[in-house]
Amino acid sequence: MQINLISLFTDQFAVMKHFYASVLQFKIVEELDSYVEFGGQPVRFAICERKIMQQVTGYPGYDQPATGTPFEMAFECSTHKELEERYKELVAAGAKAVKSPAVMPWNQYTAFFADPDGHVHELFARLATKD
Repeated sequence: MQINLISLFTDQFAVMKHFYASVLQFKIVEELDSYVEFGGQPVRFAICERKIMQQVTGYPGYDQPATGTPFEMAFECSTHKELEERYKELVAAGAKAVKSPAVMPWNQYTAFFADPDGHVHELFARLATKD
């Protein structure tokens, strides 16, 4: 099995579409009334209104909003400076600042931000390893 698509379900479709298209600058490759798919990533990423999936599947879990951050996307930066600049740009464009850039115990320089639904994502740059 190989992951082909990750979908995020929301009750704020227009707001979330705007965030991922404008703030994160994901390219829209397909758009329907309550569904948008973005390209340019190794794995396809989509946003869909929660009520649509409830109607299509009949599964009651889709009528309950997610709580917390059920998943995280991580975006690699080449340098610490690039990460700091990108973090400032994202926050200025509307991402919610969660944690400013800092060295993490897993040997990365990392910053965290959230989308309008509260999903926390990260920017990271690898730390130089000692040989």
